[in-house]
Amino acid sequence: MTTNKDGMETEILKTIHEHQKIIYKICNLYRNNREDQEDLFQEIVYQLWKSYPSFKGASKVSSWIYRIALNTALTIYRKPSIAIDYYRELPEGIHPFEDWKTPEHTERLFWALRTLSDSEKAIIALYLEDFNYKEIAAITGLSVTNVGVRLNRIKVKLKELLK
Repeated sequence: MTTNKDGMETEILKTIHEHQKIIYKICNLYRNNREDQEDLFQEIVYQLWKSYPSFKGASKVSSWIYRIALNTALTIYRKPSIAIDYYRELPEGIHPFEDWKTPEHTERLFWALRTLSDSEKAIIALYLEDFNYKEIAAITGLSVTNVGVRLNRIKVKLKELLK
């Protein structure tokens, strides 16, 4: 990490720019209207800016950003709203649709995800981003075993909701 102020500002701006999709996904996951998403985005960037000098590189930058973004979304913005922009296939057996990317099926998926608790949303969001159990555990503060148990429960819950 650069120690002079201008170099650090350049680094954090570059880091945020390179990983802004992570921040957008968290904002879309926890807020369902554009204004609230923009407010959350700004708050996450502010928290990243404040925390950057203490980032030691012990974890991947993307893991650190997810941790800050999720903590910000969960602690500062506890409104129960969600809008997901995931167009990835859920794990096998979760959805009963051949093509869930149609508007009707996507809305059903959003509805099911809205029923999850904030911690369940965080875990499934990380899982859908291909984070492994160990990485999810590091970001959420859970044990690897607990991540596995919770993911299985979330999958069962989603499968039941989407029947």
